[in-house]
Amino acid sequence: LRRLRVDWPSGSGGSALPDAVSALRRALGRSPCAAACEQGPGTATLPEDVICKVHLKSFVEQQGLVGYDPNLDVLVVTEGKLRSLAELQQAVLQCTVSNPAALPASCFPDIAPFCQGSCCSIVHVVSCEEEFQQQQLDLLWRILDPGAHTALQKHLVCGPVKVTNPSSPIGADQYFQLRKRQMYKASVMKYGELAQDEAWTEVIDTLTAAAIRFEMLSTAHRSQVTLDLEDSSISTKGTKSGAFVMYNCARLATLFDTYQRAVERGTYPPLLPVSELNFSCLREEGEWLLLFNYLLPFPEVLQQAAQLPPPSKGIRITANTETV
Repeated sequence: LRRLRVDWPSGSGGSALPDAVSALRRALGRSPCAAACEQGPGTATLPEDVICKVHLKSFVEQQGLVGYDPNLDVLVVTEGKLRSLAELQQAVLQCTVSNPAALPASCFPDIAPFCQGSCCSIVHVVSCEEEFQQQQLDLLWRILDPGAHTALQKHLVCGPVKVTNPSSPIGADQYFQLRKRQMYKASVMKYGELAQDEAWTEVIDTLTAAAIRFEMLSTAHRSQVTLDLEDSSISTKGTKSGAFVMYNCARLATLFDTYQRAVERGTYPPLLPVSELNFSCLREEGEWLLLFNYLLPFPEVLQQAAQLPPPSKGIRITANTETV
């Protein structure tokens, strides 16, 4: 994620973590939802890190919570689960106290606190395969820490990833390097020897990160993401390619910048306000469709895609990044 220029925190223990785990253990001992794990005759020996079991289903019913998996029943609590909750608590504490507007420096990897004012809204970003386990963690935290921040938990569930044309199993680092080589080839084809200069290294890295983010976010987060690993998959010609979008954005930016400089020199008059423009020059139906379907509503679409929906009864939220 950091290679994609995403400001995402990483998990960190910290000196306060053992105390936080101990506090959670004490809260677990006081909870009416917790019960000892009794080992019946003929059953396998319980792992050493098992602490107790917690009745999640009865808690969901008592609290009237909506949207949780109906198969959630009894959770066996281990030291690892308490450590995960302790990391999350430390992240939220740091986020709320030190800088309410920023993400914390310590966070459980798939949980992002979004802070507003004196309270955090917790968004669990999780794959569909791990949704059930993440709901267990959500409920355990509500039971052990019944505060305002735990009541604001939401889940952003992402679909699976399918890779086509893989020559071998590929991880995130290999995927980034593949897209970087493709972006380099596309840049050399477009700009020739200029793109082979060492000064372009940072440019290529930035373009690669942006192309991957475009590739991911152009698919609805609930849907399957299909990654094509063929060498020709990055192109400035395909309209669904991040490279295509960035290339044309750069062309438009250059046009507007050149025009603005010409206005400053007195070569052209400045553009009129939209209310004073004469749209009678748009004679082609395609031009009108472009104006009304894409240009005029774009600011609103961009704003909606960048915002998560307001609190609702369910626990799932939607991020409409694909609408852009």
